[in-house]
Amino acid sequence: QVQLQESGPGLVNPSQTLSLTCTVTGESITTNYYWWSWIRQSPEKGLEWIGYIAYNGNAYYTPSLKSRASISRDTSKNQFTLHLNSLDPEDAAVYYCAASGEVPHVNADFGSWGRGTQVTVSS
Repeated sequence: QVQLQESGPGLVNPSQTLSLTCTVTGESITTNYYWWSWIRQSPEKGLEWIGYIAYNGNAYYTPSLKSRASISRDTSKNQFTLHLNSLDPEDAAVYYCAASGEVPHVNADFGSWGRGTQVTVSS
């Protein structure tokens, strides 16, 4: 059973960088074929997929955030990390990490989700 858990700061100042780490148990993040995604949810925008890092280390980001987002991984710790730069209050959301057995796309089946972590951006 794949389990994911987000960790990181719950409060970030505007213009600063958000760093969130997802710790995965039950499956190696290098196992064929898994894609490891970051997704966020806010009342204003609903669910928004941010990006993924694949089992082979390749990363991809939604065009609207690609200039500010990066995803890296630490295979020795079975973790992957989101860095989102230049935060503003519109970035406040619940952030989730999730796993899929297919390349993420609209209506993709993310079989495993973390519980989510609330991120607020101070003003």
